[in-house]
Amino acid sequence: MNVRLLLLESTLLFLSREAINRAALSANSQQRDRCSWAQLINQMWLTVPICAVLCGPCLYIWLNCLSTVDAIYSSQYEFACYAVAVSCVLELFAESTVFVAQVFCFVKLKILLNTLHIFVRSAIFLWIVIGDRSAAITAFGIAQLASAVTIVLGQYGFFYFYIGRFNDYKVQQGRKKQPTPTSWELTLFEHMEDFPFTRLSEFLPGVMYDPIGKFFNRELQTLTLSFVKQGVLKQILTEGEKYVMSVSPVLSFGEQATYDVVNNLGSMAARFIFRPIEDSSYFYFTQTISRDTRLAKQPQEQVRQASSVLNNLLLGVSSIGLLAFTFGQSYSYPVLLLYGGPDFVAGGLPQSLLQWHCLAIYLLSVNGISEGYMFATNTSRDIDKYNYLMAIFSVSFLVLSYILTGIFGPVGFIFANCINMLGRILYSTYYIRQQYQPLSLNPLQGLKPAKLFGVTLIISGIICYWYQSAALFTHLGIGLMAGIACLLAWALAHRDLVRLAWRYGRRIKID
Repeated sequence: MNVRLLLLESTLLFLSREAINRAALSANSQQRDRCSWAQLINQMWLTVPICAVLCGPCLYIWLNCLSTVDAIYSSQYEFACYAVAVSCVLELFAESTVFVAQVFCFVKLKILLNTLHIFVRSAIFLWIVIGDRSAAITAFGIAQLASAVTIVLGQYGFFYFYIGRFNDYKVQQGRKKQPTPTSWELTLFEHMEDFPFTRLSEFLPGVMYDPIGKFFNRELQTLTLSFVKQGVLKQILTEGEKYVMSVSPVLSFGEQATYDVVNNLGSMAARFIFRPIEDSSYFYFTQTISRDTRLAKQPQEQVRQASSVLNNLLLGVSSIGLLAFTFGQSYSYPVLLLYGGPDFVAGGLPQSLLQWHCLAIYLLSVNGISEGYMFATNTSRDIDKYNYLMAIFSVSFLVLSYILTGIFGPVGFIFANCINMLGRILYSTYYIRQQYQPLSLNPLQGLKPAKLFGVTLIISGIICYWYQSAALFTHLGIGLMAGIACLLAWALAHRDLVRLAWRYGRRIKID
């Protein structure tokens, strides 16, 4: 379930929507006079037939070409594969609403629906499995279908409510004697004058009025094709270890399960901390920096602001990554012990995997922001050039994964991933340096930790490692004090950034 079936889901969804979504975001921010909202909605609906077409070859590969599943699970596995494919197609029926919510920054909606989606999937899975443990894979497929329906109903239900209330709000504001808007009306409708939808049906393809008169936008399609090439390679880089595990019997199913559990635990920082930051920063940079114009010819205040934001983002995520790497060396064993018990950590493989994964967390944090900035500001030609390099990264990653797992076992996947990310970081930081060097700006300074913070990290890491053989609660208490010391050192080293965050937080609270 966690390796094979979730890999099918991520493959279908990523290849179907990633390129279209990124191109549409760029077009909405930089080509508004040449690309209408109707064309953007039509483009987003292409994800449904694309996913339906991809389901055919993907299902054939998953059912016939990958390493075989035990006979007692084969019928459940086949049902789950079809269920995952159908759920992906269903989920993309809501892609136009998801895109609009992203453009107009309905952040709370995204959080609410993501939480509801996970809750429904988990609750249905547990309900079925508690009744019949042998039906776990079937339960997974049913839960996937239910969660996809939840996403579609939740998205369209919200916009049905929102558009109706927004139309009433505009009518009230158009009257000579305007009523005082309530606080929730101000929260939902203030500064939304450019919201173009008046009916829920306008989220469907071909319904919304198009002043340009063309169903699709040629420039948008060209940009999408550039992102398609990049997306395939990025998917290989992101899920490469699972492809290697699924195609070749490099690891036993037990080792695959151990690697997946530890990888998911180690990836929690990426999912809950880095990914939202990356998505928001990508959106910000697409709105601030133009792809087709050199920085020297763009508004300098916006360029300086973008440089400052990039510097602060790199500083923040790299500091989190350094904290994870420092404390991960001493606290991988206690975390895994509390999570899975003594039987799970026996043998030392889970601890070793998580310790090395902490290094990958640091590299992942830096790569997400630096590469995201590069993608947000690249021209179509630059993206095409980078695609060739991504092809080299992808092939080298798969080869390294196969070779290193043969030498080091499951840890080889992490080594291959770290080498790959380091190469991507070097390329994206070179791009950023070349872009800002003529302006005497250097946002890459954020990658250099402050001396006070760096020294505190080293001392804390040594102390925690020294006391790791102590009693569990003693070790945890020392780690807590060391963590507080590191956070205080960071705050003292970056007082101006702390004051800025404090002022921003108070402003939001007042608003």
